[in-house]
Amino acid sequence: MIGRAVGAPIILAPSWLIAAVVLTLIFAPTIRARADLGPLVYVVALAFVVLLFASVLVHELAHGLMARARGQQPREFVLTLWGGHTAFGGATPTPASSALIAVVGPIANLLLAAGFLAVAQGVETNSLIGLLVWSGCLTNAFVGLFNLVPGLPLDGGYLLEAAVWAVTKNRHTGTVAAGWVGRVVAVGVFAWALVLPLVQGRQPEIYDVVWAALIGAFLWSGASAAVRGGRTQKAVGLITVASVGRRATGVGHTESLAHAAALAAAAGAEEVVILSPDGRPAAYVDRAAAASVPADAAGTTPVTAVAVPLPGGAVVDGLLTGQQLVAAVGRATEHSPVVVAVVDGRVVGLIRAMDVVAAIRS
Repeated sequence: MIGRAVGAPIILAPSWLIAAVVLTLIFAPTIRARADLGPLVYVVALAFVVLLFASVLVHELAHGLMARARGQQPREFVLTLWGGHTAFGGATPTPASSALIAVVGPIANLLLAAGFLAVAQGVETNSLIGLLVWSGCLTNAFVGLFNLVPGLPLDGGYLLEAAVWAVTKNRHTGTVAAGWVGRVVAVGVFAWALVLPLVQGRQPEIYDVVWAALIGAFLWSGASAAVRGGRTQKAVGLITVASVGRRATGVGHTESLAHAAALAAAAGAEEVVILSPDGRPAAYVDRAAAASVPADAAGTTPVTAVAVPLPGGAVVDGLLTGQQLVAAVGRATEHSPVVVAVVDGRVVGLIRAMDVVAAIRS
């Protein structure tokens, strides 16, 4: 951690040091071609790298400030090998908030680029100060414009996501759409470095191809993660007790197995939940064990003889849906892999954690 801003830590990931060394070595020949600085060329190249990451930090801080203004608290600002990211608490509540948080990062960089450009008019281009000022202009312009490309995980992708979200009223549809556009952008970056020169009759530069491949791979990975995440969240949003649970009915703990089965059949239920004297779900019938009881013995076999106990807390509100239901089941299954859904004190379903997981994956 190198500091704090708006209540959140600023973290310099170890991968940043790798990027600093690699970029310094890459920038040094370009600087040497413009000015005879001797060994100082590496100092200037490193200064360029520091300016680049300072631009990224400004970008991320802009996201954080806007997020806080829109009611979200940033948790951390992280500078990494690939730039940076800002983590927020909670999901963005509206398309407008999402778009504003996304767009302020590139705007901050473009404003900085304009400021450096204004200063550059008054300095010698090939002087040390001139090189640094032009570097500040170019790095901020690059960070700002590149992030406006409309594909996740770039900020332009979040703008596209917000636009689709506003039109369809479904954020996850926007996420999937922007993720697919991000995949197209990733392929386009690589094609620009490899295919375009071939089409123009030129030999592709290995330097350009390597960097395009690295950037394209990063974009593809982020875009693919967005597509998977959007599909998962869309699936989560469709989850209800009826879709992941089995219809159940509650019976008293003194009932016989035969009577409990008759009550379940009358209610159209697949599962039987045994209630304690105070009406709390205390156990459920093991269907395999119940099926092994001879029919002529079911009338004298207490339902508790084929019961699996339920610990306290293995209950969820049967009216919940989507993310709220998944979260409630997640908390309840910390105590038991099977939970009971209840509406107004009445048993309506039995939910197994593995069925919820299967529904999300499918």
